[in-house]
Amino acid sequence: MSSSICHSYIVYLGSHSFGPNPSSVDLESVTNSHYELLGSYVGSIEKAKDAIFYSYNRYINGFAAVLNEDEAENIAKHPDVVSVFLNKAQKLHTTHSWDFLELERNGVIEKPSIWRKSQGEDIIIGNLDSGVWPESKSFSDEGIGPVPKKWRGICQTDDKNQDNFHCNRKLIGARYFYKGFEAENGKILSFYSARDYEGHGSHTLSTAGGNFVSGVSVFGNGNGTASGGSPKARVVAYKVCWPSPGGVCYYADILAAFEAAIGDGVDVLSFSVGGDSTLEFFQVGTSIGSFHAVANGIVVVSSGGNAGPAASSIENLEPWVITVAASTIDREFTSYVTLGNKKIIKGYSFSESSLPSNSFYPLISAADAKADNATAKAALLCQNGALDPKKAKGKILACLRGDNNRTDKGVQVARAGAVGMILANDQESGNDITADPQVLPASLVTFNDGTYIFNYIKSTKVNTELSIKPSPFVAEFSSRGPNPLEPTILKPDITAPGVNIIAAYSEATSPAEQAYDKRRTPFMIMSGTSMSCPHVSGIAGLLKSLHPDWSPAAIKSAIMTTARTKDNSGRPMLDASHNKANPFAYGAGHIHPSRAADPGLVYDLNTTDYLNFLCGRGYNSTQLKLFYGKPYTCPKSFNLVDFNYPAIVIPKFDKGHSINVTRTLTNVGPPSTYRVRINAPSQVQVLVEPNTLSFKEKGEKMEFRVTLTLTSVIEDDDDEYVFGRLDWTDGKHHVRSPIVVKSSIM
Repeated sequence: MSSSICHSYIVYLGSHSFGPNPSSVDLESVTNSHYELLGSYVGSIEKAKDAIFYSYNRYINGFAAVLNEDEAENIAKHPDVVSVFLNKAQKLHTTHSWDFLELERNGVIEKPSIWRKSQGEDIIIGNLDSGVWPESKSFSDEGIGPVPKKWRGICQTDDKNQDNFHCNRKLIGARYFYKGFEAENGKILSFYSARDYEGHGSHTLSTAGGNFVSGVSVFGNGNGTASGGSPKARVVAYKVCWPSPGGVCYYADILAAFEAAIGDGVDVLSFSVGGDSTLEFFQVGTSIGSFHAVANGIVVVSSGGNAGPAASSIENLEPWVITVAASTIDREFTSYVTLGNKKIIKGYSFSESSLPSNSFYPLISAADAKADNATAKAALLCQNGALDPKKAKGKILACLRGDNNRTDKGVQVARAGAVGMILANDQESGNDITADPQVLPASLVTFNDGTYIFNYIKSTKVNTELSIKPSPFVAEFSSRGPNPLEPTILKPDITAPGVNIIAAYSEATSPAEQAYDKRRTPFMIMSGTSMSCPHVSGIAGLLKSLHPDWSPAAIKSAIMTTARTKDNSGRPMLDASHNKANPFAYGAGHIHPSRAADPGLVYDLNTTDYLNFLCGRGYNSTQLKLFYGKPYTCPKSFNLVDFNYPAIVIPKFDKGHSINVTRTLTNVGPPSTYRVRINAPSQVQVLVEPNTLSFKEKGEKMEFRVTLTLTSVIEDDDDEYVFGRLDWTDGKHHVRSPIVVKSSIM
């Protein structure tokens, strides 16, 4: 064996030739073929068995193994191998949000609500995340009937079940996948369980499909009824993320979970996990797993990432998944700061305690509480060991955001004996505001307001404010387009509530995720596209329940074409800096669940369409056969702009030239006649032919062509992109698609 460095790799061989219900003989034969293939490179089948820790033998064809670099390079040359790639680690990316989405109003489910038609009964929602806290009331099976017969999964525990993990008629299954984690980190887990010790998985799963729980609050804030988007759905936890700063989830484990979920019979898969936006789809574990899931009829929903507002920071770029951005709801957790000069500044917090309103405390810069052995910068950032208790005791410290996480700053300030903290955004964070579960009275303020804070503070009491306007706006952290891998595909697809969301949590960890913090809470507030993703997963469950014959693409289209782009003040949606947002921030817009239940028309897609898309990406027939498992011949020509996506993006356009784009609409409503309305992008002429579509029956398909002509070179501050919209309407339905155009002349 070569002495080169060993790593864990995934060897991807595509799909299988057998049908959806392979026999045990089929499965054993596939695994043996994996041993034989690898054995021919490592010297023997016995060595291959030692190296392989996952054999994907049911829906995905491939294996995960520990190999050295030379072995991996040689295996990649085998004619049956689609790709060989490293087992990389990916990072993990609501009492009021359903009210904001108009599913209920002050606890009452009103007539237009989709919840009047379905609450996700017998839909199975799976979640790839950090596990689940099974004792949470969100996963109670009270009022839930027998487990659906279509469920084929298990409730996995280790032999001793040391943590007493259990399932029920609500939480009908759980699995854990750890071998990819251990292949890179060694055997560091004392026992294996699907139990959530971090809180992230419980939060996301309950947001998607948690049961109704009344009287929920976090430290007395945000009181109300918590539930998931599909409150009567069955839920399944697939634990693929393991303890590490921020939580890590390895491709080998993610692929194994996707394969298990397909076999288990889930309807919707939610994964709030990162994806690699720089590699081709056949080199990314989440892309491969999600492709096979969608090919088997599963709706897959993913988070878009938290690297905004940088351009092209969006992740999970596959056209077959629903990629979700994050935006606010009309609720804030405010903590007003009163200075000695009577100036009142609006801050944000989720602190359990508050300071008495009739008392004054000295306010100092944290830099002025610097420990002797620390730098002024470290003290200003309120880092571990940087503060001097003698200087901080009894005071309120003003800290600057950056480097260490926000709750850790509160822990350090409390350790130093301070009575409170004002945390000012740095310039990069600007107006990005997220309430945090601080261990002491605290208030987070914007960058601009941070410059006004000096002298003395009077009060930092937390209040819950509703009906905030304007809402929603796109969160500062939410990753942005354009799509860095395939610019003709708009990403994100949609935005949903992802800021200050209350949902179930793990009682094995503290709200601040610090050893110093001994508090425990069954529900927790969290922010991120990880939180917006399961909102869409829950709604996808409702749509699947109402329309079991709809494809994953039809459900995605219904969600995108019925979205809204205006806030609750009736004006165009903004971003956190109060600038007008665009489709690179919110995709098709903000999700509107009840409208998505009756979209009128959809842009449908099937596996053949996705294969044609890959043809357009340059995949040849050999690659596609391996990827799909069946022979497939690419069409003689396929223009990616003709891919039947619910958005039109022209990433390269010359002045005076015209581009024709073709789309096909499928009628999912009653017979009706639709007419087109066009809001053309600036400096672009748009012509639609025909401009009227008359559908005589449900399921009928009709094609139309859009001709776009660039009349002059686009001169715009936003990277020369301009935006418009195409809307097919019959008076009742509006089937809207964003139009995005970029000039090729810089």
